[in-house]
Amino acid sequence: MGRLALGLIEQAEDLEVHAELDSSSSLDEIAGADIVFDVTRPGVTERVVDHAIDLGIPAVVGTSGWSGERIDHVRGRLASGDEDAPGILFMPNFSLGSVLASRFAAIAAPYFDSIEIIEAHHAGKVDSPSGTAVRTAELIGGAHLGGRPVSAPHSDQRARGQLVAGVPVHSLRMDGVLARQDVIMGSTGETLTLTHTTQSPSSYEAGILLALRAAPGARGVSVGLETLLDLGLPTE
Repeated sequence: MGRLALGLIEQAEDLEVHAELDSSSSLDEIAGADIVFDVTRPGVTERVVDHAIDLGIPAVVGTSGWSGERIDHVRGRLASGDEDAPGILFMPNFSLGSVLASRFAAIAAPYFDSIEIIEAHHAGKVDSPSGTAVRTAELIGGAHLGGRPVSAPHSDQRARGQLVAGVPVHSLRMDGVLARQDVIMGSTGETLTLTHTTQSPSSYEAGILLALRAAPGARGVSVGLETLLDLGLPTE
């Protein structure tokens, strides 16, 4: 994802790279930048965001591992700061199709008691579940009518996946896959499956550029590419 973003920035007439950081770099190298683009690892990304806030630099975060609770902590930091505090954009997925699939799942969720998520990524993805699956599960959990829990029998068994906002999430990491997510919903006599498949990293390009260009004017915390798009769908 970092290489993809670098290529897009180099091709864009209104963007240029200030510094490229790797695991051996000092975070002080981001000083003077207009935007921080973070696609690191779950164990690193919090330090990157905290440093960006300290320096007053807006950030676009594409790293997985940011749960609602951790994002709320960042909201608290920004709320307690001055009115010129930078905006932090958390993007679980830069693909428009993925954003729509997650939103469709939230719309359908109130009508189904049984809901589970299966997400598959390439063998090189080190974290699980994916940020997209976490975001989808949180949207589903928040949309369930009356706050009633999703039906997830035997969730204490390891083979039943990890519960995220009460929704079982099953992660596959394997060769031959780039990214795919299936949200399976069941009711009496029927199932509904919402599937999004990423066939090429090019599906992320428009979302990355949109987020980078929106970041300088952002304030507070934004979660999801949908906050930057007019989809005619609720964003909370």
